Amino acid sequence: ARHAREVVANRSRPVVDGAMKTILGTRFLDIPEDVEVQVKARTVTVKGPRGTLTRAFKHVNLDLVLVNPQKLRIDLWFGTRKQSATIRTISTHIQNMCTGVTQGYLYKMRFVYSHFPINVTLNQRTVEIRNFLGDKLVRRVPLIDGVEYVRTADVKDQIELSGNDIAAVSLCAARIRQSCSIKKKDLRKFLDGIFVSWKGAIPKPVE
Repeated sequence: ARHAREVVANRSRPVVDGAMKTILGTRFLDIPEDVEVQVKARTVTVKGPRGTLTRAFKHVNLDLVLVNPQKLRIDLWFGTRKQSATIRTISTHIQNMCTGVTQGYLYKMRFVYSHFPINVTLNQRTVEIRNFLGDKLVRRVPLIDGVEYVRTADVKDQIELSGNDIAAVSLCAARIRQSCSIKKKDLRKFLDGIFVSWKGAIPKPVE
């Protein structure tokens, strides 16, 4: 009976998580020469020739330390495997911010249609899409602050979205793409839409 009581008592104890943790995970990020980075309370501000970007990483338990003006150290103490993966994620976010304030990001989108020509115009800061599959509905997609819209002059049925913040530029492209989604039709037959044909950092001019 005594042994049985001890077994029941042991079963009622909380189970300790046995996941292996890394004592210290560290990653260094090199900062370009013409970029200035400031870190305060896990809020990163990046200044460059094209402008300034600010992003907060308070949702992740990380140490962001500016070793010198050209090197940033990211530390994570006692992290599990999934938590340690955020080190590279945060490093890539900051790397994209540095690229954004030096080169900028560009998304090219092409119009695809078989019969009804898609008409896209810019009204102030709103992209208006007309005649998609012959619809009378006007699809409106507002542009996020910092994103510029250009109708490509030398390429037919193409628009270009550019800006410093890759998240804002890609989100505008995704909203335009999703505004032209096909409903209640066979997707194998109706292939109309506005799709991203190219994306990346703005190419440097050839000297």
